[in-house]
Amino acid sequence: MSHIAFIGLGNMGGPMAQNLLKAGYTLSVFDLSPAALQAAADLGATVAMSAMDAVRHADIVISMLPASRHVEALYLGEAGLLPHIPQGALVIDCSTIAAQTAKTVSQAAAARGLVMLDAPVSGGTAGAAAATLTFIVGGEDAGLERARPVLSKMGKNIFHAGPSGAGQTAKICNNMLLGIQMIGTAEALALGVANGLDPHVLSDIMSKSSGRNWALELYNPYPDVMENVPASRGYRGGFGVDLMLKDLGLATEAALSGQASIPLGEMARNLYGLHSKAGAGGLDFSSILQLLQKAKG
Repeated sequence: MSHIAFIGLGNMGGPMAQNLLKAGYTLSVFDLSPAALQAAADLGATVAMSAMDAVRHADIVISMLPASRHVEALYLGEAGLLPHIPQGALVIDCSTIAAQTAKTVSQAAAARGLVMLDAPVSGGTAGAAAATLTFIVGGEDAGLERARPVLSKMGKNIFHAGPSGAGQTAKICNNMLLGIQMIGTAEALALGVANGLDPHVLSDIMSKSSGRNWALELYNPYPDVMENVPASRGYRGGFGVDLMLKDLGLATEAALSGQASIPLGEMARNLYGLHSKAGAGGLDFSSILQLLQKAKG
């Protein structure tokens, strides 16, 4: 079975790596968090002293990092990994980054004889823990077929969006829609509650009506309407406001590049920007409800 180097053990990467360990893969892991490394070590991973040390004997390299600059620094910086990854290894970046960054890193990998995929995910931390993520892959067909057995241990759905960078473009389209949906859902619930409705009852009505959507049914933003979602634990954990803001910024960049119009995406970016500036950047993105409630207060 393949030896995997896994770099980035945050809210998403940690559970993903754990599922690979449970599936029997040998993992060398690296992260800046000692606690994250210890959690992986407790399940049998080998803790590397650096990212370079982690990839030294890897057949597959998987990275899950916050933003484009982190991916560029990891692979292309002065101490970049590409020269140190064994020839013939497959590189899979699961971060959500700019499509152009994915293309640039993939081209640099190809120049060194490496196959690289951009494979951002959808499904949140719950999907990462349950191994039900959706992988949205950009890159070569042959690379995807090599990656499929590994990806299937971490996710339920695997889509080939197209060539390098296409996975990132599709992911940004999805996350822009998610941000818009969450704002609309939170706004509708806040409106109902402000006019005397029970958020549980209103959520049930809308989930059986034409307003039904993922944010309402699986990630309800109103506290205590749904168990095991960030809204019911003080908006802690989950997908952060600043991460959503980053993705909406990437959508803006993609719109400028493709000369596309995204008025709702821009409005969503502005609202999440206001929410972040108000000090909510580290809260889950469903906490946008709080900003809307203040606006109505």
